[in-house]
Amino acid sequence: MIVFVVIGAVGLAVLLLSLLLGDLVEFGDGDVSGTSLGAGAVAFGAIGTIVTANGLPIVWAYVASAVFGALVVLGVQRLVRRLRETEDGVGYTVVGVSGVVTATVVPNGAGEVSLDDPRELERRLAWADTEITVGARVVVVEQAGSRVKVEPAERLPER
Repeated sequence: MIVFVVIGAVGLAVLLLSLLLGDLVEFGDGDVSGTSLGAGAVAFGAIGTIVTANGLPIVWAYVASAVFGALVVLGVQRLVRRLRETEDGVGYTVVGVSGVVTATVVPNGAGEVSLDDPRELERRLAWADTEITVGARVVVVEQAGSRVKVEPAERLPER
């Protein structure tokens, strides 16, 4: 039984390190990761301990642990792969995007703008070097996280 407890404890340590620090171990271009190996080792140790504690033959403990551990590794890796596929990917910049002021933007203070970009579903906090009143057209000249620095948009020449 001590073998299963040690393997489970090592698996738990690998799992916790992988969750806290990212996957430290990856094989086959990410096909098997530290997270899945750690979870599999925890499952292996847990099943082995349960089987031996119930007085079943040790051979059944190893067989059940190996099968269940492998299934956990495959299941966790499949889940990790699906989560990676749903990531948003690379962030984008809104510098150069125009919009309209929805709450007056004051010099080096705060205000709010609604940007004319299909990816922009919410308003953004904004700041500017000059006061810009509600309803004015603006263009983003700088971005700091989700906040944007704006300037009044110049009027387009009429034809």
